[in-house]
Amino acid sequence: MTDANLLTDNPALYEARFPDATRLAGRWAEDRLRHYGAGPRVLDLGCGTGRDAAHLHRAGRRVVGADLSEAMLGHARRHHPGPAYVRADLRHFDLGQRRFDAVVCLDSALLYCHTNEELDGLLASCRRALAPGGLLLAEMRNGAFFLGRTELLDGPSVSTFDWQGVTHRSTTALRVDRAAQLLRRTRVWTADDGSPPVEQHSAWRLLFPQELRHLLGTHGFEVLALYDGPGPRTDPPWSPGDPPATTVDADRLHLVARLTRET
Repeated sequence: MTDANLLTDNPALYEARFPDATRLAGRWAEDRLRHYGAGPRVLDLGCGTGRDAAHLHRAGRRVVGADLSEAMLGHARRHHPGPAYVRADLRHFDLGQRRFDAVVCLDSALLYCHTNEELDGLLASCRRALAPGGLLLAEMRNGAFFLGRTELLDGPSVSTFDWQGVTHRSTTALRVDRAAQLLRRTRVWTADDGSPPVEQHSAWRLLFPQELRHLLGTHGFEVLALYDGPGPRTDPPWSPGDPPATTVDADRLHLVARLTRET
């Protein structure tokens, strides 16, 4: 086995594994941006294959998609044109004089900042990139969900899907690294074409709601909304007109924060 990020290196495989034909994540983001009166300039941070950035572009916004993976960015430019795509590390980025009315950070991208220093770097970078009064819109796993709950940790999950005539199988195990405050994931890929297994390791920072409020406050943001559902990754998923919950107990967090001061 080799240590690789099979999905990041193969964006088409990523889209086959995580189909989003209805652009649910992009529609949710556009709905929230409209609800809170965000202006047209949007930075999609951790844009991946560009599906959500392209949806926001089609909704009439001027979008920049930023990602660290050149493979993802190349796929986005070819298959989801419209936005401008740039390479950037979300832990610390500088897009020069560009200013945005909103920064969108979906699918737990924010949680790839594993340390307090990396989180500070992300939020400081967002603060520099946003115009006064700009929004930070994020969707992520909820650290509070794992307090006393083990249903996502008790055993590996297995999924299969077909892509280009090959059946792929992923076996995923999660564990909580309490000392580092990380949710660590080991995923083993196999395929029925005889290729060797691939083992992939990744992790998300586990952030708790009050911790997140404090971090945002120290960087000049006011939290306008913080709730667990519904959203694009919840069960049942969000649909237009759904009111946000008043709880922060389930396995996803949805955040809207406004930049209220420059620090």
